[in-house]
Amino acid sequence: MNSKIEQLITNIEKVILGKREVIEKVICAMLAGGHVLIEDVPGVGKTLLAETLAKSVSGSFRRIQFTPDLMPSDVIGYTAIDMATGRSEYKEGAAMCNFLLADEINRTSPKVQSALLEAMEEKQISVDGITHALPQPFMTLATQNPIETYGTYHLPEAQLDRFLMRISIGYPSRAAELEMLGVMPQSVEVSAVMTLEELLSLRASAEQVTATEQVKAYILAIVGATRNLPQLVKLGASPRASIALFRAAQAMAVMNDRTYITPDDVKACAVSVLSHRVILAAGQQEYNTAEELITRILNNTAVPV
Repeated sequence: MNSKIEQLITNIEKVILGKREVIEKVICAMLAGGHVLIEDVPGVGKTLLAETLAKSVSGSFRRIQFTPDLMPSDVIGYTAIDMATGRSEYKEGAAMCNFLLADEINRTSPKVQSALLEAMEEKQISVDGITHALPQPFMTLATQNPIETYGTYHLPEAQLDRFLMRISIGYPSRAAELEMLGVMPQSVEVSAVMTLEELLSLRASAEQVTATEQVKAYILAIVGATRNLPQLVKLGASPRASIALFRAAQAMAVMNDRTYITPDDVKACAVSVLSHRVILAAGQQEYNTAEELITRILNNTAVPV
């Protein structure tokens, strides 16, 4: 493991107890320049994870609670007239930061969701015809509760596709939960162990990571398999999914202090990258979730030597 990444993981583990694999995936998405959808029940540390990540890399952090009455201007900002000068002035929205926590993204209207997802894709926002660049790095960590659906707006597949990964934190182990009772993670002070410049440098390193033709073919075989199971799959992963899996594998290689991708890098992030891009066929009873299907595909796909 890269020493700087190990230091970052250890720092976050002071607060997010017993969830190293989850932390690694979020860091992987960050290094790949992607965004993360955290789908989980309340109270498992989604907000705390996002805030601790931002503090650990010296980034600015903002949280916005998505509600039915939220407006796009709350997210991307608006133009107002300065009464003293008579000039129009841009007022920042919540998205003008390095790390944005979009809490319960499925509780706001599609119009607001689209405003945020445009910012995620373009790394910029346009207000009244004027474009404003977002700070770099910019990362969105959106959350939604998979259980409670009353009063929610379903995220369309085209919008889900904009998230590099979908992850679930899950309940802690008994040992970790017992430790929480004594430590109270919310009260633990976390200091920065990485600068934004170092983070951007690691991102640049990830972009230079190479892959052999065999590894590229392995990625395409996994993604292609989701399109060739008509009895089980209604919608397979798109070419954007292939690119996302490649980018995530590049980031995973950097985390492991390598300049090339291995099949293990691909396998480590495939489920989180692909599961939200696949829709299971109605009526099939073989798999309860897309995660189970992707796991089967990984087990059945020949691994290059």
